[in-house]
Amino acid sequence: MNWPYRFSPNGVNSASKPACDCCPPGAGSHLHLDTSRVKHTADLYIAIMSASVEYNGTTGTADAGYSTHADDLNVFYDTGHMTFIVISSVLVLLMIPGVGFFYSGLARRKSALQLVLLSMLSVAVIGFQWFFWGYSLTFSRTGNAFLGDLSQFGLMKTLAQPNGGADTPDILFCLYQGMFAAITPALAIGAVADRGRMLPAVVFMFVWSTIVYDPIAYWTWNANGWLMKLPSYDFAGGGPVHVASGACALAYSLMLGKRSGYTTTQGLPYRPHSVTNVLLGTVFLWVGWFGFNGGSALAMNIRAIMACYVTHLAASCAGITWVLLDYRLERKWSTIGFCSGAISGLVAITPAAGFVPSWAAVIIGVVGAICCNFATKLKFLIGVDDALDIFAVHGIGGMVGNILTGIFGASYIANLDGSSHAPIGWIEGNWIQLGYQLAGTCAAFGWSFGLSCIILFLMNLVPGLSLRVSAADEDVGIDDAQLGEFAYDYVELKRNFNDAGLATGDDSASSSTEKVATAV
Repeated sequence: MNWPYRFSPNGVNSASKPACDCCPPGAGSHLHLDTSRVKHTADLYIAIMSASVEYNGTTGTADAGYSTHADDLNVFYDTGHMTFIVISSVLVLLMIPGVGFFYSGLARRKSALQLVLLSMLSVAVIGFQWFFWGYSLTFSRTGNAFLGDLSQFGLMKTLAQPNGGADTPDILFCLYQGMFAAITPALAIGAVADRGRMLPAVVFMFVWSTIVYDPIAYWTWNANGWLMKLPSYDFAGGGPVHVASGACALAYSLMLGKRSGYTTTQGLPYRPHSVTNVLLGTVFLWVGWFGFNGGSALAMNIRAIMACYVTHLAASCAGITWVLLDYRLERKWSTIGFCSGAISGLVAITPAAGFVPSWAAVIIGVVGAICCNFATKLKFLIGVDDALDIFAVHGIGGMVGNILTGIFGASYIANLDGSSHAPIGWIEGNWIQLGYQLAGTCAAFGWSFGLSCIILFLMNLVPGLSLRVSAADEDVGIDDAQLGEFAYDYVELKRNFNDAGLATGDDSASSSTEKVATAV
């Protein structure tokens, strides 16, 4: 539509060069409604409600937005879109303690608090890293095909120029994507459960985000990135978030070694200490995922709504599928199984959310849950003690989602935001897309796993940054040895396991001694 208004930037409507006949000389930047072009009342309503104009400043290089000569930079953006992205940012932030509660509930009591704390430390550490250079390395406009530059170091020249889309000013896009950067190491760092030291984990978050996450996110979402140009489609982070964090968790588990008492056939036989925490974490994650996937449309439009719907549908189908898979073995309706299934469905739909129709979300949820469920046995085959099955759920789930995007991706879904896409997946006859999706998946896994192993190996050589606690501290518990605080007032004095998972009376290497807090 040819909107019945025009924009007069600051300084243009001057005494020497007036731009509006109806406005006084020296008037500042403003929207001017040309009533002669309003044909109907509906046109007037739309014009008023859509009172934003196309950004007319410098593009292609870092610019705060003042090149527009506007004294009110808000005129370029719709407050409805900006509100939606701010709310989505808050929802993604709430997912991070959800990760902490989920992991804490799966772990033992003596390490429960550590996992919640690490998830929140990820918010703080990456919050600074993203400001310092993470955002510039990931979303600067003048990088090469592999990595961005430091043209926006310290968020200089980062304010009102559009980034990511025409509806998101730079600073808003920075806020939203910063939450993605923060949750990714939080997902991976659960690998330290029961045996990892705090300081190396915190240092690792900063280094890993810089060397691993930022490049993968740049390849995937920056207009100059090689995966974006291929194109390898990833709507909300199947590769940068889930495959990368899953591969990182696998590497961290490998470099830490097995927990005391771990066996190659049954792992470490204990039950999750708090199913309630697992369920609470699942609720946080499920609700937050509406901002994670829906917000990735970067505007309040039908594509965003569709992304929210398929996210919910895939999680629902995956939760049911996992419960049934567990029921066939134990004839029990497992709460842990439902929560794990729902998360696997949310992971699998993440790269596909803005590309697939609703019927495909059912398939993605079911297939994602089946693959992740069986992938929990991989740790026994490869001999890696992935305590919380992070690789099985996030690594494998992200891979499944990436691949199925290449099959079920549809341009008519992607076009719901008003853009125009060529045929995407196999259902539209674009057979080569599956190869592109595999390329993105393998690149994310290979880069994350390889670099994570190297970073951890080198850190372990640095005095003071050894990755693992002592055997005595592991037996006492990480909360006591590393934090000096406890998740609960009452915890069990002792719980011993033999290889069969039965209580014994001796203090073997498989025992787990936990401190009792004084009852108040």
